[in-house]
Amino acid sequence: MSPSTAEIEDRLATVVDPHTQCSLVAGKSLMGCDISDEHITIKLSLGYPGASWHDSLRQQIIASIADMAGTRTMDVQISTRIMSHAVQKNLKPMPGVRNIIAVASGKGGVGKSTTAVNLALALQSEGARVGLLDADIYGPSQPMMLGMHSRPETADNKLQPVMAYGLQTMSIGYLIEEDTPMIWRGPMVTGTLQQLLNDTAWQDLDYLVIDLPPGTGDVQLTLAQQVPVSGAVIVTTPQDIALLDAQKALRMFEKVSVPVLGIIENMSVHICSNCGHSEDLFGSGGGDKMADKFGTRLLGKLPLNRQIREQADNGYPTVAAEPESHHAGLYREIARNLAAGLALKARDFSHRFPNISIVKG
Repeated sequence: MSPSTAEIEDRLATVVDPHTQCSLVAGKSLMGCDISDEHITIKLSLGYPGASWHDSLRQQIIASIADMAGTRTMDVQISTRIMSHAVQKNLKPMPGVRNIIAVASGKGGVGKSTTAVNLALALQSEGARVGLLDADIYGPSQPMMLGMHSRPETADNKLQPVMAYGLQTMSIGYLIEEDTPMIWRGPMVTGTLQQLLNDTAWQDLDYLVIDLPPGTGDVQLTLAQQVPVSGAVIVTTPQDIALLDAQKALRMFEKVSVPVLGIIENMSVHICSNCGHSEDLFGSGGGDKMADKFGTRLLGKLPLNRQIREQADNGYPTVAAEPESHHAGLYREIARNLAAGLALKARDFSHRFPNISIVKG
């Protein structure tokens, strides 16, 4: 006896996607189910990149309906469709960029830039087209972390992104010498950010990750008010003083109607490389408490690890240097969680409405 489509859908309604925290049915991932005497074919479409997780999901689905399949072979087809999501009112997504994700922190020294570059690489490794914009005009660090120091080429009055490990990247650091200080006031800094963003020929990106400078000053406000941001991520350590400043960054995005996709707790625990002893150098549980307080999600925790720091300093970030390592896996899991959270947000439909122009005869 063949199972019905409804029966299979009922089973799949019990399979929860840990990244969206919704069932495959409630999350509208199920696209179809074909049943014949010999085969059962299930088609899924995920709104976020998750290539490294597809096999695990496929096996989980097969196990959930195995008793209904009988002698039928089972085929689970998983595709990804990344959509453009809503941005602040009166703004539209940028040409060539479906979604902009801001990576912010309330204070310096929490590992935000290291997190941003590995996050961008993790999204790419999961199957997305990704760009990285270094928005820290005073202290650009991404060229060093990416091991790239060449000046960008220009074509058709546009800066061409500097390619690094498959990422499309741009930074003021590509345009100045490493030891040149940027002694600029606020308007010059925000103007430069706008130029780097709008005068770069981004090409068909699913995500543009913007590594913001720490704090809640001119650059952050310019981005939050004038740049079409789909979502923001806050990087903090468990330390109370870092959490205090991180909350200010989160509040800033709330006030300008940019959804905060979650919190990343960096330097969560230190494990001694000699004896294996683990110690909470900066406290514990801070990220969980902050997520609960503001009704957002703790996307994941990252350790305080010398190798992560050394790899970034040497221009070879962890996700690129050791893609199969435990630490790279942590970055990929966080990337899937934030992208899945964005996939649940309202979509942008501005492209469906025609531009109307009135021409006098």
